[in-house]
Amino acid sequence: MSDVSDVSGVGDVVVGIDLGTGSARAVAIDAEGAVLGTASTAYAGRERWAVGHADPESWRAAVQASLERLAADVPAAAAPLALAVGGQSPAVVSSDGLDALTVLHPAADGASPHTAHEQLWDVLRPDHPDSVPLQAWDWILYSLGAPAQQGRWPGSPDMPGFGPVTVTGTAAGTASGSWGVAEGTLLVPGGADAYMAFWSAGVDTPGRGLDPGGRTGGLGVAAPAAADDPTDYGLRSAVVGVDIVGGPTAAHGLAVEWWARMTGRTVEDLLDAAGSVPPGSGGVLALPYFEGERAPRWNRDLRAELVGMDSGTDSAQVMRALLEGCAYGLRHIVDALAADGTVLTEMMVAGSPARSPLWCQIKADVLGVPVEVPAFKDLAAHGAAFAAGAAVGWWPAPCVGTSGDWPIGERTIVEPHPNPVYDEGYERWVELGDAEVARVARWARSTGPTGP
Repeated sequence: MSDVSDVSGVGDVVVGIDLGTGSARAVAIDAEGAVLGTASTAYAGRERWAVGHADPESWRAAVQASLERLAADVPAAAAPLALAVGGQSPAVVSSDGLDALTVLHPAADGASPHTAHEQLWDVLRPDHPDSVPLQAWDWILYSLGAPAQQGRWPGSPDMPGFGPVTVTGTAAGTASGSWGVAEGTLLVPGGADAYMAFWSAGVDTPGRGLDPGGRTGGLGVAAPAAADDPTDYGLRSAVVGVDIVGGPTAAHGLAVEWWARMTGRTVEDLLDAAGSVPPGSGGVLALPYFEGERAPRWNRDLRAELVGMDSGTDSAQVMRALLEGCAYGLRHIVDALAADGTVLTEMMVAGSPARSPLWCQIKADVLGVPVEVPAFKDLAAHGAAFAAGAAVGWWPAPCVGTSGDWPIGERTIVEPHPNPVYDEGYERWVELGDAEVARVARWARSTGPTGP
């Protein structure tokens, strides 16, 4: 099934942009929610960025290139009714556009999303005394002509110093004509990429969940709304009376990219090879803690491990072990949520990982729930387009409507096939992670605050 509708270049459209960790993606949709076209551009020079830093100029160039390519395929996208931007978070940009810090910077370590923004700005501020801090998507909108402001999902805490709040799905200004965006186009804040993906996926019925995919991954599950505001790693769903709880992981897509780099093979080739390996990966087990781990361990000092290898272990077994290890990470979050009364009954997957039938099947089997695979997999960009559509009155803004008010796209279902090999593998995986947590703690005690 194609990611893109056969319709192109006709009628009114809105455009959504996802400023991701590795590329900028743009999508054009119509009032029925049909995807008319999409384009993606990688950030030039990204491999040379210091850890936790980003080059806003590379972001700008990628956004502009994606918009130009989109307009070439969908002429109406050259002058959309509205353009909305969401993306990676936490990420802070100085308004002069000279530097940006992301969640990978140590200043964001262990902080809640809104607190991390403030801590990242504390690092940037001394070198940019005449600038104001902006979230990544707000900087794109500011550069296109909107005033400095903070686009916030309803219910998210305000961030002091980041400008006045503009709620997701509300026009923040109009385009000045820069970057090839038609003058007068409504400019609309989206929000964090995961928030946009939850909206696009229809995660607004208790028990329904989403792994937003990408280089990180994670899991959010809908639950009846709490009396108080959600926790630091929860949010209001797009539907009144439903929260989304869970958390992000640190490295899922990144794990398979790493193995492709180590082996000199393509990810697609390794996925094909992994499909011939039986469940359990021949006893090989992987902890995908390449950048530490977020939910549910919340420990940046953890590191990836591969165990159970012998002289006969091959690259296909390691690849399958990485896929299974990431699925075990989702199950770890599921178990933590279940302990608090939130039960996962079905899960949608998104992003590049959703393009692998093998990985989708592994997730269904490990979690024991049906996995939905959307026809259009870049849900963060699609959710940003929802924000643009809300601004022109096509459908309700988030936290105003009811389930079914937004045009959720087509999807296929992957049914689970429970396997005791995965149950055993998951138990070993948790024990391995517990042992590493204890070991890292011992190292910290013996070497002091800087670690081993």
